[in-house]
Amino acid sequence: MRHPQTKASDTVTLTLRLLAGAAMLYLLIALAVFALQRRLQYFPGTTGTLPQATGLHGVVVIPLIAADGIASTLWYAPAQPGQPTLLYFQGNGGELSDRADRFAFYQSLGLGVAFLSYRGYGASRDAISEAGLIADATAAYDWLAAQNIPPQHIALVGESLGTGVAVQLAAKRTVGAVTLEAPYTATVDIAAQLYWWLPVHLLMKDQYRSIDHITQIHAPLLIQHGTADQTIPFASGQRLFAAAAEPKTFIPLPDQGHEALYQPQTWAREADFFSQTLRRPPQ
Repeated sequence: MRHPQTKASDTVTLTLRLLAGAAMLYLLIALAVFALQRRLQYFPGTTGTLPQATGLHGVVVIPLIAADGIASTLWYAPAQPGQPTLLYFQGNGGELSDRADRFAFYQSLGLGVAFLSYRGYGASRDAISEAGLIADATAAYDWLAAQNIPPQHIALVGESLGTGVAVQLAAKRTVGAVTLEAPYTATVDIAAQLYWWLPVHLLMKDQYRSIDHITQIHAPLLIQHGTADQTIPFASGQRLFAAAAEPKTFIPLPDQGHEALYQPQTWAREADFFSQTLRRPPQ
């Protein structure tokens, strides 16, 4: 018969082994998430479909080179006389060909339309990162400025992940207006809710901390956010709006989820906002 102290010692040993195994498993999972995090954050479409193949007309594909030497492209259609130009930043999934209907909508209103295809999206196979996407956005803005489009006639449109790109660009470049669709305080805040059991704030590389940049935007701001959004919580957009400077407008979309970003009604409200806030270029 085994001594009670021996049984207790065996129990402690087994417990320690189980705890060590659980800790090792946790560490391995954390390392895997850290290594694969950009695959969990970005879901690029990579067919590289050209605008003409989507049924668009009057669109030119402009090659861009960012400050770090990496290439991206811009789908561009010039504005009709007296109209501003919209510089658009997509969300983390798909590519520009998936958003041809949005492009055509803006174009039908006579607006200048510039849709950025980030590095790693479309035909590009370059690595994706927050710094890289901001560099691509800056290159797109600088190209528009080089076409003699005044800064106050350039409006930024950010969709989902692209709201963070728009916010950071507007914080360092002069623009006429900014609209954000389902924005966040920071992508790390969203990830921390999803991966609550990991130290996400320490592990995440591309945090897109819009809350740190929003106060530097001095152009008129419009935020639209679905109250039932399960991808980026409505409260996140509210917090970002509260931190922003005037002039600003917040439009809640009752009972709408993330799909509201893809509805013409959302785009139409943006067009109305631009018509009300942007000073018209000289004829």
